[in-house]
Amino acid sequence: MGFLDDFKTLIGQGGGNKEKKSNELKIVDVIAPSSIQELQGQLRVEEKFSRSFFVFSYPHYITAGWVSPVINLNVQLDISFFIHPASTEDVLKKLRKRLTEVQAEIMDNEEKGMVRNPLLETAYKDMEDLRDRLQSAQERMFYFGLYITIYGDSEKEVGETESTLRSIFEAKVIYIRPALFQQAAAFTSTSPYGIDVLQTHTPMNTEPLSSIFPFISFDLTSSDGVLYGVNKHNRSLVLFDRFSMENANAVVFGTSGAGKSYLVKLDILRSLMSGVDVIIVDPENEYKTLAESVGGSFFSISLGSSHQINPFDIPVPGEGETPSEVLRTNTINLVGLLRIMLGGLSPEEDALIDQAITETYAARDITAESDPSTWAEKVPLLSDLEQVLESMEGTRPLILRLRRFTRGTYSNFFNQHTNISVDNNLTVFGIRDLEEEMRPIGMFIIMRYIWKVVTSSMRKRLFVIDEAWIMMQNEDGASFLFGLVKRARKYWLGVTTITQDVSDFMQSNYGKPIVTNSALKILLKQSSAVIDMIQEVFNLTEEEKFILLEGEVGEGIFFAGQKHVAIKITASYTEDQIITSSPEEIEKMKRAKARF
Repeated sequence: MGFLDDFKTLIGQGGGNKEKKSNELKIVDVIAPSSIQELQGQLRVEEKFSRSFFVFSYPHYITAGWVSPVINLNVQLDISFFIHPASTEDVLKKLRKRLTEVQAEIMDNEEKGMVRNPLLETAYKDMEDLRDRLQSAQERMFYFGLYITIYGDSEKEVGETESTLRSIFEAKVIYIRPALFQQAAAFTSTSPYGIDVLQTHTPMNTEPLSSIFPFISFDLTSSDGVLYGVNKHNRSLVLFDRFSMENANAVVFGTSGAGKSYLVKLDILRSLMSGVDVIIVDPENEYKTLAESVGGSFFSISLGSSHQINPFDIPVPGEGETPSEVLRTNTINLVGLLRIMLGGLSPEEDALIDQAITETYAARDITAESDPSTWAEKVPLLSDLEQVLESMEGTRPLILRLRRFTRGTYSNFFNQHTNISVDNNLTVFGIRDLEEEMRPIGMFIIMRYIWKVVTSSMRKRLFVIDEAWIMMQNEDGASFLFGLVKRARKYWLGVTTITQDVSDFMQSNYGKPIVTNSALKILLKQSSAVIDMIQEVFNLTEEEKFILLEGEVGEGIFFAGQKHVAIKITASYTEDQIITSSPEEIEKMKRAKARF
């Protein structure tokens, strides 16, 4: 009987004892492959190639989780472990006989005056220790078989996978061998039948045998920090202090409804409890309830709002910064803002705006030579820039485009002195009521103002930017956001960037650098349209890819530096009442309040 017949016997002949008619279609005829060719060192199943191996040599010591790198390879493979208990009495007899042989060899070498053999002495000592532990029932002996089958669409692909597999094992002084002329038996042994057909074993006692447990999960539990959720692998707590990393920045990616805002609100609430100040840019006013619940400040930013921010606000030089550096950086950022406001600038207009901004500040005695402590009292307005432009040649088109911000519909917000103060532990800037075309401009102005606050006083802060893809829509906004993320650590700031439009975010020239400069990365449920890009960027395994596609709300993958775990976000009942974004839950709470 050939291997194909063996295969059919294994999977299809257990249903009943009655003979069936020869022309009756059986389930095995449907699911079995049309052809299987057994070669010397591989199998060919239809157009697919497979090659099976067994481990035949282990080092003197092996570390825990040594199989994990193979399991996490991003290739298709099957692995089987077979552990057969051995009789302790038989093992002790064999050990006694072997000990006598080794001891006799050592004594013989001594009588001949030969140099001592450390290998023999170590083997003798190890066997004595093992015999003591077996006799006291501290250890047991087993026969262990480890078989691996790899797959590929061609012999070349199988060969490349084999090379990778060998390099991983040989780095740990573990050696594998293909099951020559036994590929069918090895293939069956790695198939999900639980049948050890190959019968190639290595004796192993309990201690090294325990190291084969393959599912190793990083433990992200520290003595302090914020509780983010539960590790789905081992049910430990994901408790982490982001300020203990090389930077405190985080990115959160997920589809709409995946639980991004819920996670970030939980992070904010628990960070506030640990004495961290939080500032939020909120495109949908989702954080208003949270601000009201903890006594924070909420500023509604719109064209008709009473809250204004002056685009010309300038930070005071921090430690290690000179006035000229601050002025130069501020001017560059302000030119970028005006590019967005005016719908783009030609190279000539760009140079004119740059010169005009410098002269506008100089007219108010804000220069590299003036005292920075007096700058805040003399900050100009957008209308002052307009007056400077009027005194310059070739600026008429710029002035006409600028006037809607200085005299027109938008002047109430853009041409006013700043009248807000970020002096609360939690401050939220809501931009839901800002016109759609004004949102990138509004976010840019808010972020410039927040950067001024951050650089003016050193405090442990989080800056949360929801729907960050809005800032990534244009080059200048993306560049400013990247600069903020890159410099945040210097000012004890952690920037949390949240977005659901992963493709738009990552296609920007600054998307990947922002991710690279964020020590924490949290991936929640993803759509199938972007999962391949996410897998490539974050080097995910197929299992992790499945988690992001099929996971429930609030489940995902938590990266902290080089470590990452599957996580489930958890909150207490009281926290849930404060941070929930579910319309049903919010309506239920409103009805409950109305009854009282």
